[in-house]
Amino acid sequence: MAQIQVTQVRSAIGSKPKQRGTLRALGLGRIGKTHTLPDTPDVRGQLARVPHLVEFTVVDDAREGTEAP
Repeated sequence: MAQIQVTQVRSAIGSKPKQRGTLRALGLGRIGKTHTLPDTPDVRGQLARVPHLVEFTVVDDAREGTEAP
C-alpha cells in the first residue's frame, strides 16, 4: 500500500480551529514536522482541507515484503 509523507510548511496561527484540529489529526503540530500516513480517501480528504499549510508526497512502498539484510 502506498504511503503519503506529509510535512507542515506554514504555521497554524491565525487559521480556523477546524484547520488546527485537522493538523493535529494528521499528526502535525509545528512547522517542519513530517508524518507518514497511509494513502486512503480519509487522509486525502484531510489534506484537501489544509493544502495551504502542508506539503505532501506519495511514497511508493516497493520494498514491502522484502527483508533488509
